[in-house]
Amino acid sequence: MVYIRAYDGVSAAKGFHHYLKHYQNKSIYWYNELLPLNKLTIKPNVTFVSKCESSYIYYQNVCAWAYSYIWWNWSTWIKHIDWMAMMGISLTIAPIQEDIWHSTYTKFGLTEGEINEHFSGPAFLPWLRMGNIRGWAGPMPSTLRKMQMILQRKIIKRQRAFGMKVAVPSFSGYVPVAMKRIFPNVSFEKSSPWNNFRDEYCCALFLSPVEPLFQQISDSFLREIIYFYGTDHIYFADPFNEMQPASSDPAYLKTTARHIFNAMHVRDSQAVWLLQGWMFVKNIFWTNSQIKAFLTAVPKGRMIILDLQSEQFPQYERTHFFYGQPFIWCMLHNFGGTLGMHGSVSKVNKGIGLARSKPNSTMIGVGITPEGINQNYVIYALALERAWENDEFNLTNWFNVYSDVRYGVAEQSLRKAWHLLRISVYSYSGLKKLHGKYIIARRPSVRLSESTWYNVSDIYDAWSHMLKCNSSISRNYRKEYEHDLVDITRQFLQIKFGQMYINIMDAFKRKKYEEFTNLTEIMLSIILDMDHILATNKDFLLGNWIKGSHSLAVNANEKIIYEFNARNQITLWGPNGEIVDYATKQWAGVVKDFFYPRWKLFLDYLRYCLFKNQPFNSTLISKEIYNLVEIPFNYQTKKYPTNPLGNAYLISRRIYYKWRL
Repeated sequence: MVYIRAYDGVSAAKGFHHYLKHYQNKSIYWYNELLPLNKLTIKPNVTFVSKCESSYIYYQNVCAWAYSYIWWNWSTWIKHIDWMAMMGISLTIAPIQEDIWHSTYTKFGLTEGEINEHFSGPAFLPWLRMGNIRGWAGPMPSTLRKMQMILQRKIIKRQRAFGMKVAVPSFSGYVPVAMKRIFPNVSFEKSSPWNNFRDEYCCALFLSPVEPLFQQISDSFLREIIYFYGTDHIYFADPFNEMQPASSDPAYLKTTARHIFNAMHVRDSQAVWLLQGWMFVKNIFWTNSQIKAFLTAVPKGRMIILDLQSEQFPQYERTHFFYGQPFIWCMLHNFGGTLGMHGSVSKVNKGIGLARSKPNSTMIGVGITPEGINQNYVIYALALERAWENDEFNLTNWFNVYSDVRYGVAEQSLRKAWHLLRISVYSYSGLKKLHGKYIIARRPSVRLSESTWYNVSDIYDAWSHMLKCNSSISRNYRKEYEHDLVDITRQFLQIKFGQMYINIMDAFKRKKYEEFTNLTEIMLSIILDMDHILATNKDFLLGNWIKGSHSLAVNANEKIIYEFNARNQITLWGPNGEIVDYATKQWAGVVKDFFYPRWKLFLDYLRYCLFKNQPFNSTLISKEIYNLVEIPFNYQTKKYPTNPLGNAYLISRRIYYKWRL
């Protein structure tokens, strides 16, 4: 019999997962499938007591609701919320709000057409909510608004049943441009352009918080938010996320912050403002005086700052612990949900304790804030376990246990594989932002580069160790093993392609036509091999992303809108490639039908220039790639497999021997 005594449901679930991991050799992951347990055997009489060292363990990024969750249904969320509880997560957000905004805008006089013109498509909602864009890839059908509202309420109910606190949206100041028609005498500021989006799709109006209308809109919105979602008295608002305030005057920033908070406080006297600290990262606008003015406008303790990328660019020291406001140390790690093995395990392991132990620290918790999930799970598992504990982990021991539990066997070759990964791809300690823009996944150019901070031979050797253990993996652990085998094969091919790119650029500069031609064949072969291995695993299929978009549609027109959203987000990210490749995915289907034709067109043109001894025209080839590959892919409706094709082990082994060092 297993007895668990706990403070709340989250703690009980965390205790249950500890039992699974350390006494049943099982773990759960983001996807949280049904776990087959061994027959219970007599266990030593063990009493284990653990207390969480973090007041909050936070999980979420507003962007993940587009990059990862947008097509999820309730059955997927049930499993994910159970995973959240077993990871000890106690604070999260509920960002779905469009149906409530529709009601609010209607009350204030906007027409249906004006509201539709404002709302973006579903794959771009986070940036609509933060005022970055408007209208792109819309309209948002009313059926989706209502379904998402119902889904959000179910999610919140289950999360709170475990004892999690859920932060709900508040009003940050951005409104549709049509508000100017209704309130011509009110002070609105046109928001700054974001990522070169043209006026049609950007630059909503920012309503000055000192205007009485700000309080009226906020009160109307929050009244409905609290009615439909309830409240744990935590509200999130990000008025200047990658957006420039209208004035750098500290007095303006202080007044703005004070009025945004007061609007929450009027509706809820216990209100606490949850703010993403991303606005301060590498932004020259936000000097210390500006930050201090903004943060100190809110009473101490009534604001919680998410130090969004503490593992690489912590802001707590620069801001003197956010000038007294509580903060949560967060690991961002991932941008856009892109694939590519990387992480900073030592920084996470040491950084959490360092921030806690600093004199005058206002740290109250630890969080993970990835823009996308379903990749690099090991780094998130480490961060969440470390969040619970006071002392640093022995990383060798931690990775050994991770390997044993993941594959159900204490196999030295598998442990060695993870040791090699730990000291290579998961050992990043630099200052360059790793956005996942690997050469193979980028729009071709003669000026590409990527960061490799590790010995490539370590990846190859880790891959070799994994292949050796195929026969050691039982049926119950094949899913994890095959996922990792596909991922490490993909990683090696990604690296190999980057190396060949450097070689082919050198051959082009030296005007070695025959060498260039041979390297072209190699590079295109690598791309096809990548698509082939990715096709063997359900986690790496474009078909499931497209299928997910179709699942929300109630008619043929919605199906077209949602599929375009799905395709555009992972490719052009905008009407003209405003953020091209930002959320790119190394998935079977994307690799073959998007990466391959782009690179073939580019390499053929380079070879033509070499053969004809004429200068390379980068503008011309970029335009050709955009018109002949990228735009057509966005509007295609080609069907892609949703189930794996081929044997992952056999195909990985073939690729291993084909490209061996």
